[in-house]
Amino acid sequence: MQLTRREFTRAALGAGTTLALCGRGALAADHELITRPIPSSGELIPIVGLGTNRYGVARSAAARKPLLAALGRFHALGGTLVDTAPMYRTSEAVLGDLIAELGVRDALFIATKADKADGRDATAAQMRSSFEKLKTGSLDLMQVHNLLGWREALPVMRDWKAEGRIRYVGITTSSRSQYGDFEAVMREQELDFVQVNYSLEQQTSADRLLPLAADSGLAVIINRGFGGGRIFQKLKDRPLPDWASEFCSSWAQFLLKYALSHPAATVAIPGMTKLRHVEDNMLAATGRMPDAAERKRMEAFYDTI
Repeated sequence: MQLTRREFTRAALGAGTTLALCGRGALAADHELITRPIPSSGELIPIVGLGTNRYGVARSAAARKPLLAALGRFHALGGTLVDTAPMYRTSEAVLGDLIAELGVRDALFIATKADKADGRDATAAQMRSSFEKLKTGSLDLMQVHNLLGWREALPVMRDWKAEGRIRYVGITTSSRSQYGDFEAVMREQELDFVQVNYSLEQQTSADRLLPLAADSGLAVIINRGFGGGRIFQKLKDRPLPDWASEFCSSWAQFLLKYALSHPAATVAIPGMTKLRHVEDNMLAATGRMPDAAERKRMEAFYDTI
């Protein structure tokens, strides 16, 4: 049976790795996070953001309470980039309510997506709906979700950018089968961001897409930094290697720091619905990154499990 992140974290804490959350690497609210620049502007953003595909919960206080706590802690620790999408059920509306309740809109970098394949009007209508759900008059990043309708959507997004309603434009994928088309759009279109899956388990985007992004001056959002989820099943009974303690204190940090140490990476967006996930994952934005030799060692280690 596949081990969930929740089960993995619980088992890890039970095995004595509480150090990762409250020991030598505990993250204080005033701890400075590593930031990286958005190439098209030079604006700095912290390298760990928040993915919200599990924020599509019911409109009840009980369902939203842990999300409010997680988002509040993410903000308190210095996190800024929050990534969502209309495809994530009620996530946009839930986030809009939570952000308003916390009063942190001006401190966040909010990214969402459009996924309409039936023309410019449909894209514009969906974008207006996102603004309303997120309770904001402007958005930091609008992305074409999985390239759906990109030919019609990108001109609309660029128009809105020129009008000051959005600040950056991008495209996303999380599927290797789209890499050929994704590369073509990267080469042909004017973009600020690309979002792509990259992890120890899914390294293929590093063959062409990530180098192209670096060469083209595009910010890179890493999704699926934990791969397809099976990676925690592989790691559950293994201690963190001694050599890895030089730059991380948990498996989640090990995985995120691998993805974030790619030279093209700007920010990773792990899903975080629990306080313990926020505390653990945000530590990946502190300390040093593994160097080239350590990255090879991480890859070799993963190949043995």
